[in-house]
Amino acid sequence: MKRFGSILLLLFICLNSGALLAQHKQKPPVKDTVSGDAFIRIVDQSLNLYYTDFAKGLNYDSIIDALDYEAGTVPVFTDEDYCKRLAKLNQTSSFGFDCNDVALATIKFFAQNRRNFARIVLGRSRLYFDLYEEKLAEYGLPLELKYLSVIESGLRPQVKSRTGALGLWQFMYATGKQYGLKEDSYIDERMDPVKATDAACRYLKKLYDIYGDWNLALAAYNAGPGNINKAIRRSGGKRTYWEIRSYLPRETQGYVPNFIAATYLLTYHAEHNLLPVEPKIHFYQLDTLCLNRGIHMQTIEKIVSWPVEDIQGLNPVYKTSYIPPTLPRQCLTGPLEKIGLLVSLEDSLYALEQFIYGSGGIKSPLPTDIAVDSENNQLVISNPVNNAIDVPKTKVVTTINYTYHKVKSGESLGSIAAQYNVAIQDLMNWNNLTSARIMVGNLLKIQTRVSTTVENEEYIKAVKDSMENTNPVKTPAPAPAPGVVKKYYTIRSGDTFSRIASKHGITIGQLQRLNPEISPNRIRIGQHLRVK
Repeated sequence: MKRFGSILLLLFICLNSGALLAQHKQKPPVKDTVSGDAFIRIVDQSLNLYYTDFAKGLNYDSIIDALDYEAGTVPVFTDEDYCKRLAKLNQTSSFGFDCNDVALATIKFFAQNRRNFARIVLGRSRLYFDLYEEKLAEYGLPLELKYLSVIESGLRPQVKSRTGALGLWQFMYATGKQYGLKEDSYIDERMDPVKATDAACRYLKKLYDIYGDWNLALAAYNAGPGNINKAIRRSGGKRTYWEIRSYLPRETQGYVPNFIAATYLLTYHAEHNLLPVEPKIHFYQLDTLCLNRGIHMQTIEKIVSWPVEDIQGLNPVYKTSYIPPTLPRQCLTGPLEKIGLLVSLEDSLYALEQFIYGSGGIKSPLPTDIAVDSENNQLVISNPVNNAIDVPKTKVVTTINYTYHKVKSGESLGSIAAQYNVAIQDLMNWNNLTSARIMVGNLLKIQTRVSTTVENEEYIKAVKDSMENTNPVKTPAPAPAPGVVKKYYTIRSGDTFSRIASKHGITIGQLQRLNPEISPNRIRIGQHLRVK
């Protein structure tokens, strides 16, 4: 299918360090002629991104002190230590985390030489691993598969291989199309974290159904089933990865060892004095708005002060800064506060988009002038056809914010409501509670509204500044912020979390965020779920 992103670092170690470690007595020698150039390139690119995104203001020393490590200490362990930890992983996993010389050499290389990369990936995992685990659980797949994306892309959705594989899961165009990932001038769903993860789960499940062995399924994910079948034939019909490894393509020979190393290091990162680089945002801090019209990210930036580069970073599916109108609707993912503000200003967002870009979505070169007629309280647009738009002198902008409260011992719904100055009934509505009973550890959503009066002259000036060389069409004034309309669904026989989300046009993640106190695997008939 795809030949990308995967490391076979043993030759690299050989060339730089000399000889390989001695083989275990019970294992036959494994000859290594492996080149890890593709994965090394991913590592280097991720390191560059680290220095760009995270280096400023990072307080790492205090975390290290808390673990009783000296700053800069690189712990060293025996082979027995590594093997015991891999054996522990095997006890709770359906994978075969073999402790052989190849796996040990790869683990040691990363633990010693790729420490910053591990820290970056640990930080990025907080944005993606919750999503991965949700999807893997939905398809009944081992949760350890989340580490596969680490060796594929370094958890960067925009990364593209020299052979054209793209996204967190590195789909080639043909394979992505086979699994429903669309591409056009504006979008490439191989870069959509949710859709690409869903496609990867379906593809991995199919490969496991073919081979009945996860190590072979992983090798097939990298090299394609055709190459795995050839290696099986050339080996005389052997059916394990380690038995056919020498017959596989060079980069695939290192794929499973690299997966083992990534799983090990990210699981035992604290033991190796590796703490995550704090990410800009966590998965639980995200929300989603599905758009009714095409929107330029520049318009979003103007209306809620959300930089275009940050919008693109959280919405890598869009190839340009324009989000096209489609059915089903295109969605925008962002921080809770930005999405909440956009929801309250959605009508104004569409009005400003129309005002700046017109109906065609492309700026016109025709000259335009904008002025404020204070006497008649109008915004006057001078173009080939004079239009006037009524604009109030002031407007009230209501921002809806969400915070979460974890229930502590001794707290009640009444005490929490008093703490946040909200009504108990509102707390019950926001969290879909049918009674006032709560349990320690429950996560309660708290909604707050902040209303701000804005002078329209500032708004008009901002619009005017953006209107150079444009030709807008007549557009109604921005509408008042709509209220939050809630919708609930009663669970019926045969319903699943996934089916309910699909039925209401939302993702599983959105449904979970609307119902944080409900476990997706423990829903029951008659229970009420908030779906909007």
